[in-house]
Amino acid sequence: MTVPTRMKGSAARPLIITLIVIVVIAALGFAYASPYIALRNLKRAADARDAETVNQYVDFPALRDSLKQQITGMLTRRLDADANSKLATIGAMIGVTLIGPLVDSYATPDGVAALLNGMPPRGDPGERPAAPPDANNPPAAADTPASPPAADAANATQPPARETTAGYRGINEFVVTYRRGEANANYSAIFQREGLFTWKLTAINLNE
Repeated sequence: MTVPTRMKGSAARPLIITLIVIVVIAALGFAYASPYIALRNLKRAADARDAETVNQYVDFPALRDSLKQQITGMLTRRLDADANSKLATIGAMIGVTLIGPLVDSYATPDGVAALLNGMPPRGDPGERPAAPPDANNPPAAADTPASPPAADAANATQPPARETTAGYRGINEFVVTYRRGEANANYSAIFQREGLFTWKLTAINLNE
């Protein structure tokens, strides 16, 4: 017996609806996870100095403008705080004149790698991005400092642990915050959405 076409369509409709629901849920899940994926891919590319991939995830003109604004503000606050210290004031004034080169050095794959490894600019004259640790080439045993003797252990100062958190700060903004008990080390990296699934690093907040 031949099944009427209308009955065939009715039987297929629930399957089509189910497939559509699955696709929509998968798309929403991927859209939600997309900034985390972008952050992971960017950090890997920056650590590997893969400039081509870094360029895909960084809006360098926007990042440059943000760095210039943030570093200028940081040095201005330093001048205000150290108004009674001539040496500190002179150092900060020298730093102001060197903002351009400092910004240029951080608006690079090296600079992005430093920013994403918890090493922001300090605003020091002649400063360059610190080299992040190479996870693929850990130091040899002979180069690793030995543990301090028990008598000196109590006096050994351990660096404060760094806490990194990441999350949405609006539907089109994703923020990675780095917190540490050191001066000039609490800051955030800001990603902006471009389209539905694409995110780019566009700004740094050094006064988080």
